[in-house]
Amino acid sequence: MDDEKAAELSKILASATGGDRAAIDQLYGILYPELRALAHQRVRGSSNAVVLDTTSLVHESYLRFVKAGKIAVESHKQFLAYAAHVMRSVVVDYVRHAQAQRRGGKSVHITLDTNLAESIESPVDEIIRINDLLDELALVDGRLVSVVEMRYFAALDNEQIAECLGVTDRTVRRDLEKVRLLLLDAIG
Repeated sequence: MDDEKAAELSKILASATGGDRAAIDQLYGILYPELRALAHQRVRGSSNAVVLDTTSLVHESYLRFVKAGKIAVESHKQFLAYAAHVMRSVVVDYVRHAQAQRRGGKSVHITLDTNLAESIESPVDEIIRINDLLDELALVDGRLVSVVEMRYFAALDNEQIAECLGVTDRTVRRDLEKVRLLLLDAIG
């Protein structure tokens, strides 16, 4: 990103942080290609567990930004990290809704063989399980969850994550390894 575009983006970010709806719209417009790339990576990495397309994920994220009214970020990288967090919540909400519909939503549902139904785990169940584990981890160490979101939802590299969090590249690598081990242990 050239200096002129970076300066313009900083000005827009400042206005968006103040709650300026037009600035949020403009910010989203400028960063739309990057956000689409993030969403595409997220949708592609979901192994067909999420039948949510790239455009829908970006647009739903935008609606959540608008609903929030303002954003609290100071840099382009922090905005992408926040967008990653929003995209995670969109995916999880979508999966939960799809799971409820699969199970009949609010309609009365009778299963003939409950043991069989409970023994089948889908990729959707895994997404919910990992999200729940990340929520639990957030109670202990929120930075670890931020690192995961920035890596897997915003596709930031270790240096970019370190810059956003104000830590070293080595700390980010250790955090990623720690989360990997914790998730492996929790998933069993």
